[in-house]
Amino acid sequence: MEVAINIFFVIAWVLYVAASVRYSVQMFQQNSYRTERYNRWLRSTGEWYSRSNVVALLSSVVYLFADHWMLLLCFGLWMMVIAVAEFSIEYKVKLVYTMRVRRLLITRLIITLLPIILVWLYAPRYTLSVAMIMALDYWTILANIINHPMEKAITRWYYNDAKRILRSMPQLMIIGITGSFGKTSTKHFLYRILSERYNVVMTPGNFNTTLGVVRTIRELLKPHHEVFIVEMGAKQRGDIKEICDLVRPSVGIITSVGEMHLESFATVENVARTKFELFDALPGGGLCVVNVDSEPSRRYIKEQGIDVVTYGVTSDDAQYRAVNIEYAATQTTFDVSGRRGVAEGYASHLLGRGNILNITAALAVAEHLGLSVEQCRRGVRQIEQVEHRLSQRHNGGITILDDAYNSNPEGARMAIEVLSEYVTAGRRYIVTPGFVEMGDRQYDNNRSFGRDIALSRVDEVYVVNEVNRAAIIAGLDDGGFDKGCVHCVASFKEAMSELQPRLKAGDVVLYENDLPDSFK
Repeated sequence: MEVAINIFFVIAWVLYVAASVRYSVQMFQQNSYRTERYNRWLRSTGEWYSRSNVVALLSSVVYLFADHWMLLLCFGLWMMVIAVAEFSIEYKVKLVYTMRVRRLLITRLIITLLPIILVWLYAPRYTLSVAMIMALDYWTILANIINHPMEKAITRWYYNDAKRILRSMPQLMIIGITGSFGKTSTKHFLYRILSERYNVVMTPGNFNTTLGVVRTIRELLKPHHEVFIVEMGAKQRGDIKEICDLVRPSVGIITSVGEMHLESFATVENVARTKFELFDALPGGGLCVVNVDSEPSRRYIKEQGIDVVTYGVTSDDAQYRAVNIEYAATQTTFDVSGRRGVAEGYASHLLGRGNILNITAALAVAEHLGLSVEQCRRGVRQIEQVEHRLSQRHNGGITILDDAYNSNPEGARMAIEVLSEYVTAGRRYIVTPGFVEMGDRQYDNNRSFGRDIALSRVDEVYVVNEVNRAAIIAGLDDGGFDKGCVHCVASFKEAMSELQPRLKAGDVVLYENDLPDSFK
């Protein structure tokens, strides 16, 4: 009996460790492999003192004083339950087994097993206690610290190789795009328009970090390419400069400055300085196109006295401005007032002021690179929706407006505007967890978000997760929203299970932001 229980315990422990390690590495990856962010996440979510970690510590201590097979069985059953539960969870953002993750997992495995083996050889009575302690989440941090010198050396080699490739293509036109929101859509729109004349490559997906750009250069950039569009993301000062030092762009687009990642930036002014690192990196004679509908961008330009090309939709003084915008069921038509007069006859099936704004930025750059108005019109007509960025789809007469990748106040206001103006005889729903990583402004911004919803034509709201629930509901109350039309759910999946049976033909649903698994 005791032999069987010991075998069962070992199997349960292995599964428990595998589940624990996978989860901790997955969350470490979602926190951009940054120890300080991962530490902050551990504390803010309560993972430092989660039930599994506390019980693991207590059980390791208890076992020192109660060496009995029944206790072993109980511990084994407990670990098996946790492991099975963990492996059964379907995460929104799955662990990507990159080479870095594989190296981290190997180091984590060595850290876990080595102390157990040594204790088993010299003090076998304490093996179980050590085994339980080594299964805790915290050791991922140590594994990353150990791997850091190796990762730094590998990164430097990849970085230098990317620079070598760029040096071999001196005629390549490099365009940088950054902003608090709108940069991915603008990247896709510009790619499509410029493809009417040039052979273009762009950073795919969310490859907007230095390593993502390096990977794009090494894997996708080819000698026949004429234009390279680089999306540049930032979560702290210097991130944009680091990418610019690598690619050395001659054209830049700054799509917006807003209250994003304020936990690390602290102020909108710091966000502006970081985004305008792109402007600082441009050579003499380089082109920088800036959205002046974004008030912080406009203010920064004025304060610094810098010379840029401006664009907008609502700003009368923008050098490139979308005018005569008309929304219809199947397409949006508009003209663009620019440096060469008013170019008429643009048409797109994309929704909303935000998309027209981003197209306008792309057209300003396209004109600079010599595309004709007809080439621009043709490119705009062929622009496809960018998934999860206010994209539209229909299912059985129900319209889904998917803005799941947006997580900023200004973009959310534009999405609510689209939902309110959508022509329908049905009801309008919004499903959202609000905004995160906004530091001291998080509560106020989410309360304002709730108020914006209440003052729009939205009929019902599903508030997802707990992180911003109180703030959003307070804002809904401020706007006099019917409390009976507010639904609080624990997850997006739960929202869908409640909402789908109620939907009827003609209804419109807006998904506004969908937080990754590192937010509860």
